[in-house]
Amino acid sequence: QVQLVESGGGLVQAGGSLRLSCAASGRTFSSYSMGWFRQAPGKEREFVAAIGWSGGNKYYTDSVKGRFTISRDNAKNMVYLQMNSLKPEDTADYYCAARANIVIRTTANDYNYWGQGTQVTVSS
Repeated sequence: QVQLVESGGGLVQAGGSLRLSCAASGRTFSSYSMGWFRQAPGKEREFVAAIGWSGGNKYYTDSVKGRFTISRDNAKNMVYLQMNSLKPEDTADYYCAARANIVIRTTANDYNYWGQGTQVTVSS
């Protein structure tokens, strides 16, 4: 089993930046593909970014391409989401997720483990 804890959320003005961190426990962390999802009030949870087990393969939803960067440090059991040029539309609860498979997926149901989320609010 993998346990995930997110941090780094907060309040930021439009155009600003935040870096979200996800601390993972589990001796097989390096074998998991990882993802970030977000859920705004009254909306469905949506895919943001994913990264393969080695960190070489990355995938982003169109709305964040060029602004967000996902990365991982397997030696430290950490996953990061660097968010630049933030927009009010990015306001949501952000969740770190893991799946016990090296293949990247973009659907929430394909992920096995979830953190409890960190709030990101972008003011205009």
